[in-house]
Amino acid sequence: MDAALSVPKCPCGRPLGLLVTALAPVLPQLLGSLFNIWYNHNVVTPLLDSHNLQRRFFETILVFNAIAYPIAIYAWLRLVYSLRKAFRILCQGGSLEVSESAAMRRRIINLPWWGALIAGIGWLLCIPVFLVSLSTLGEPFDPLLLWHLPISILVSALIGMTHSFFAIELASHWGLYPVFFFDTRADHTTGGLVLSLRGRGVLWAVSAGICPIGSLLMLSFAPPAPSSNPQLFAVYVGFVGIVFGLATAMLISRLVANPVDHLRRAARSIAEGRLDVEVTLPRADEFGLLAADFNRMVEQLRDKERLRTTFGLHVGRAAAAQILARDPGLSGVEQVVTVMFVDIRAFSTRAADQSPSEIVRDLNEFLGAMVQVVEDRHGGMINKFLGDGFMALFGVGQNGEHHARKGVAAGEEMLRVLEKLNVTLCHDQREPFRIGIGIHTGPVVIGSVGSPERLEFTAIGNAVNIASRVEQLTKTLAVPLLVTTATVEHLEPRGRLMNLGDHDLRGLDEKVGVYGVTAAEVTVS
Repeated sequence: MDAALSVPKCPCGRPLGLLVTALAPVLPQLLGSLFNIWYNHNVVTPLLDSHNLQRRFFETILVFNAIAYPIAIYAWLRLVYSLRKAFRILCQGGSLEVSESAAMRRRIINLPWWGALIAGIGWLLCIPVFLVSLSTLGEPFDPLLLWHLPISILVSALIGMTHSFFAIELASHWGLYPVFFFDTRADHTTGGLVLSLRGRGVLWAVSAGICPIGSLLMLSFAPPAPSSNPQLFAVYVGFVGIVFGLATAMLISRLVANPVDHLRRAARSIAEGRLDVEVTLPRADEFGLLAADFNRMVEQLRDKERLRTTFGLHVGRAAAAQILARDPGLSGVEQVVTVMFVDIRAFSTRAADQSPSEIVRDLNEFLGAMVQVVEDRHGGMINKFLGDGFMALFGVGQNGEHHARKGVAAGEEMLRVLEKLNVTLCHDQREPFRIGIGIHTGPVVIGSVGSPERLEFTAIGNAVNIASRVEQLTKTLAVPLLVTTATVEHLEPRGRLMNLGDHDLRGLDEKVGVYGVTAAEVTVS
């Protein structure tokens, strides 16, 4: 058994969609009829020399219209209202079998063609019917009638068919597509004969150009009717052609300009950073495909934004920005930066007296406060967390010599923030947090290292090793914040620095000069 199609209750609130679609061809057919009546009155009727011919002509009009119009109206309404049951079910939140829903969707897409076909058959049958009817009377008629009667009917038929096509399409887009294509793409419907944008241009040319121009050409070749003024008649035909051409342009503008405006507004929303936009444009032509591609693009942008946000939470916003701005492969750039290492003193001893959940809670609160100081207030980048500490970089991707000053200022503020944080975390007489901070400035290679399957964005170089060793030296010298001579050379002014001399660092052949820094206020320019 086929699966069922189910949609929510009529999303557009247009229960008159069927009625509007059914009435769509009425006005175009009336316009075509008005042109035909005027043409017959001014040109065709004077060519009927005898009273019998005129009477047969009008009798034929009455009989043909009495038969053709009801048949055409019945065929059209039967076609439109064959959708009524499915339309009502879907509007009420019901479901259709897949095979039935596919048939209904094909019928909706093909409605404009059926409407134009029914109108065309009705109009074009007039030519043989009227000529045969006049011929059977047995009276000779003016040969000019063989020119002007077909001209009248052909122009009227083109006016009625083209305008009916656009009117039906516009009405169905308004009243039927939002219901039948609410949960699926109209351009994926098989068996539907879709008029492309190029086809619309051709049809517009037929309505706006061929109808009036063709009429004038046929009039120029046809011998003039005795009672008509060819100049005035040509002006009238041209005026009627211009009016109908403008009417066609208005219909096409609604069919083409409206979806373009919809897509343009959505694109502007995307440009403004609003990724919650979605284009609801149930169309079976290129606009349906374009809307689907646009929505797919927005979905990919949302996925990338979620990835970037999640990525930034794990590596830091600054690091994420650096990674996304670089080649994601194995690569690096050499740059002079300021490296900071931070470590919590006696963390293992402290953790021995706490439960795992308490350890994580306190550590997260400590790291959260430190991240805010380093990244939000001083423009640094925490590159990696090291258990009970972290490594931070200042000056990555930046020009100028301010990174050393920002790093030292961040270290000083971290000590002040830690004092306030200990008041909160150690209210139960628990041992307060104590940290050591080591800072060094020097050249490093910054980029992605690892393997093609697993990368890490980090800094590599001797400057990183020196900063790490300086942080460990804070334990020996009992000074919480130490900076190297290389960092001090980048400071201006140098603030309150205590020269602690040169010291041997593990793994280095030469001694390194270090300075102790107080937690005095430092202004960063």
